[in-house]
Amino acid sequence: MFLLDVPVSITHDLIGSLADALTPVTGGLAATAAIVLFTAAVRLLLVPLAVVQARGERARLRLAPKLRAVQEKHARDPERLRKELAALYAAEGTSPFTGCLPALAQWPFFAVMYQLFISATVAGHQNLLLAHNLLGVPLGQNLLSVGLLSSGSLVFLVLLVLLALVAWWSSRRVTAEGPLGNVARLLPFGTVAFAAFVPLAAGVYLLTSTAWAAAERAILHRRVVAAA
Repeated sequence: MFLLDVPVSITHDLIGSLADALTPVTGGLAATAAIVLFTAAVRLLLVPLAVVQARGERARLRLAPKLRAVQEKHARDPERLRKELAALYAAEGTSPFTGCLPALAQWPFFAVMYQLFISATVAGHQNLLLAHNLLGVPLGQNLLSVGLLSSGSLVFLVLLVLLALVAWWSSRRVTAEGPLGNVARLLPFGTVAFAAFVPLAAGVYLLTSTAWAAAERAILHRRVVAAA
């Protein structure tokens, strides 16, 4: 993918350098540890967006009674309902889509990670990261390529279970109500199904990112949203 060539090359060099630096400490887990550190750095860069998300949630909670009243009043007039809801959000200086900002912003990084571990060559050279593995499973393989009945599938099973636990924890903390709330509670579980079809390295990225997001949400909910 031409647009990702430069980001993939930079990420390859960065993760490779991190893995080399970590090898004396982590041994064969160096590349995995480097991916975890890379993901943590990405999430750290996105903290300002997470704060905006938390403030948006605070505003949404404050607006909830007014939103319900408007929805009931204009239930039979979708166009008027849309305008009234837009006016309410504008007056509060927020948007119903504010909560999507961190997730949307980190997807380009995931795309780079995915592309990196499905590419045999990077910048015209052999992709040396594909030689690394996690507990014997190559980081460039996915569950289907490893085989559902192979010993390597156990690594993916653990990964999927951990992703499911993070998704369950995140789902329980969704405060939105109605159809949007139901969708928001189901969305975290999408990462579980997704991880079965992407390279193991991308799955490690997903686990690290979603775990960070869950912890971040808990902290910001307590410090920012609770201040409403």
